Amino acid sequence: MTDLETLRRLMPPKAAPDTSVDWTRMSESWGTEFPPDYRVFMEVWGPGAIDNFFQVQVPEPKTEELSSPYGGMLVETLTAEDVWVSFKKEPELEGARPRLIAWGSDAAADIVCWDASGDDPSAWPVLVYHRGKGIWQRHDCGMVEFLVRVLRAEFPANPLSDLSLWGRHPALFLSESEEERLLEQGLDPWAVPRAHTPRRSRVQ
Repeated sequence: MTDLETLRRLMPPKAAPDTSVDWTRMSESWGTEFPPDYRVFMEVWGPGAIDNFFQVQVPEPKTEELSSPYGGMLVETLTAEDVWVSFKKEPELEGARPRLIAWGSDAAADIVCWDASGDDPSAWPVLVYHRGKGIWQRHDCGMVEFLVRVLRAEFPANPLSDLSLWGRHPALFLSESEEERLLEQGLDPWAVPRAHTPRRSRVQ
């Protein structure tokens, strides 16, 4: 079973995303192609949130004007670049000069990026700024595998500052468009009762 198939089981898509991505423009503006698993994720799930905690950023072309002053791929990437300079790294990252592109963030103020230095986007590792520990950590996996390993609690320790997603499945993912639709109907998008597997108690 592939990581994408596993993620479908752990986090079933609720509704088709109302998102159209101009990947040619994305590639031209950022100067690189994007990982295949991220592109498929956008087709199946779209940009949105997991359990009202973790935000998967909308693919934004890199422009001089920010489309949103409050968040998004551009803002989070700029924030990540500042945080990289200011905070410590794990020993394996000391002296590294990664090209950061942020694809995720969460309510605990963690930032989740690719190191887009390599020529092959499918091989980009994930770099996480762990806000709780004030440190950058590297995980040698792609975006989808990272989410699978968080939801299954398969890392040696939780890579995020909060236990909200650690070993928690099925997880609820709502695309931005689906969350908006529910809010317009006067519904709380995150109030849907659902069963969860117990979280594993591992050290963060």
